[in-house]
Amino acid sequence: MPPLELLILKTLARGTNHGFGITLHIQEASAGLLSIKEGSLYPALHRVERNGFLSSEWSVTANARKAKFYKLTAGGKQRLAAAEQAWLQTAKGMARLLRFA
Repeated sequence: MPPLELLILKTLARGTNHGFGITLHIQEASAGLLSIKEGSLYPALHRVERNGFLSSEWSVTANARKAKFYKLTAGGKQRLAAAEQAWLQTAKGMARLLRFA
C-alpha cells in the first residue's frame, strides 16, 4: 500500500473527516514533517474509496461549508491493520540495514 493511502486510513481510524481535515491531521501528527498537497490527496482518497476501504457522504463542516466526509469501512479497518504491520516490518528492516550497512 502506498504511504499516503496508509496515512489516510490511519487518520480516518480516529473518525470521520473531510479532505482538508485529513491533511491537517497528517501535518499536525507528524509535527510538520509531512505535508500533503490537494493534488495528491484527492486522487488517493478516490482510489481508496473505489477499492472499498472508505465510504463517503456530503455534509456541512463546522465552518458551514459543504464537504465530502470520509470514513473507514470494515474492509478499510482490516486493510489498515495489515498495512500497518507491513510498514512496521519495512521500517524494522530499514533500521537494521542502516545500522549494519
